Amino acid sequence: MILFTFVINDNLEPQISATAGELDEGLLSRIGQGDMSAFDQLYRETERAMYTYALSLTRSHDEALDLVQESYVKVLSAAHLYQPMGKPLAWLFTIQKNLHLSHLRKSGRITPLDTADIENSSRFSYVEDPDDRLVLESALTLLNAEERQIVLLHAVTGMKHKEIAETIGINLSTTLSKYHRALKKLRAHLEERGLNA
Repeated sequence: MILFTFVINDNLEPQISATAGELDEGLLSRIGQGDMSAFDQLYRETERAMYTYALSLTRSHDEALDLVQESYVKVLSAAHLYQPMGKPLAWLFTIQKNLHLSHLRKSGRITPLDTADIENSSRFSYVEDPDDRLVLESALTLLNAEERQIVLLHAVTGMKHKEIAETIGINLSTTLSKYHRALKKLRAHLEERGLNA
């Protein structure tokens, strides 16, 4: 019940392997030199954040998985081009966002949310609790793109607001404002459905 508790209480700090400030930039240069163990480590440390960000972009579990896979393939082929700037996760997110935008341009469509993906917990790898699925479904449908990214990156991956602001390229006060506005929307929606704390 990570997401549900987080939205209601706003106190839970989920744990992940690495956040934007902790990711070793040296992994990318090693990947650029063909070190597959570095790639394995990068994947283990970032796959949850990458999936969360992809889900916030695509709003579809299957498309998010495809986007994550395609993003890691792109990382393998472009790691030698990475210039150390202290923001390797932001670079990964940029690759992912550019791939997503490229797909949207090619297809000329925006993918609708498929709620069957959310309700089927065996296919939704990180969300098994029914209350969490409800919160996630609400986040994907009620929130705009930036609010969705901020809430999911903070709630699911445990990124700090400052890291999120730097990663998606907006200032910290805007990030905090959008985050709190999004939580109010989610709380109101959950209270309407009888899930108040």
